[in-house]
Amino acid sequence: MSKSVFNYTPAGKRIAELLSERIVFIDGAMGTTIQRYKLEEADFRGERFADLEKDPKGNNDLLTITRPDIIRDIHLAFYRAGSDIVETNTFSATSIAQADYGLEALAYELNVESAKLARSAAEEVMKEDPGRECFVAGAFGPTNRTASLSPDVNRPEYRNVTFMELKDAYLEQARGLFDGGADVFLIETIFDTLNAKAAIFAVEEFFEDKTERLPVMISGTITDQSGRTLSGQTTEAFWNSVRHANPLCVGMNCALGADLMRPYIEELSRIAECNVSCYPNAGLPDPLSPTGYPEGPADTAGHLESFAKDGLLNMVGGCCGTTPDHIAEIQNVLSQYPKREIPEIEPALRLSGLEPLNIS
Repeated sequence: MSKSVFNYTPAGKRIAELLSERIVFIDGAMGTTIQRYKLEEADFRGERFADLEKDPKGNNDLLTITRPDIIRDIHLAFYRAGSDIVETNTFSATSIAQADYGLEALAYELNVESAKLARSAAEEVMKEDPGRECFVAGAFGPTNRTASLSPDVNRPEYRNVTFMELKDAYLEQARGLFDGGADVFLIETIFDTLNAKAAIFAVEEFFEDKTERLPVMISGTITDQSGRTLSGQTTEAFWNSVRHANPLCVGMNCALGADLMRPYIEELSRIAECNVSCYPNAGLPDPLSPTGYPEGPADTAGHLESFAKDGLLNMVGGCCGTTPDHIAEIQNVLSQYPKREIPEIEPALRLSGLEPLNIS
């Protein structure tokens, strides 16, 4: 697999250079950080959506428009904590996901404005500290539908979304994120690889007529200790399914804490001929914890330090339950360790269903 097949934008090239030099740090949780503000329905509606028929509370992506001050402050906090890359507030900013709120027509605008907001935070931090380099990752979430599985147990053949519907929604999202100023595309929290392939297809279509393109990073989710994605793939089968995208980085995020995620990061580190990322939850959800997750900054950083010591990581950060304090501690502890060295992988025919099939 070629490592120089794409002509990246200057920012994209710089991100690739940083990954070749050291461990790169990405931000922590947007959703659970927003929860700390105890927002009410009025915060989500603002003036513009005061008459919206459906209740928008919980539509965190909408806050980019109705409470940009909060979203920008969160971006600033993560940059100031040491994040090199901050993700846009666009986890559910597709027409498919926004349809639940009757806001599917808002998808393009949400992505443009979210990228602009993250970009403005990056510019502010770089102005404060001219030595800093801050980048924006345009985040593609998995949507609230799955192309591989039926939502009706009595109708296993039924699907509530098609591959092309997903592709079109992701294509609109790609346009918005690019137009808003994203430096890299991040297809993340992948529980259904077919959804991810629709996003990859959309990104390829978007860049088809462009002389420069953004790097693509891909992050899957192992949903429990079975070691499989929700659609049933093992880590290696998942990698075989997406490696054709020639991503700048592949990794795992969400669902598990770092300690439970380690076997899957070890496997990716062994088989992936690109950079490897990990941004875990702050442990498994815990309703008795004040934050909803049990791990404090030192706990998460301590788990991830063992990853870095063993040379498993190129990029690291946090997912649900991780705050700017978590990222600051992760950056403080892990910055002393060298990056993972990308292995030379023997060429082979690498196929996948739920399991990998490699023919050398």
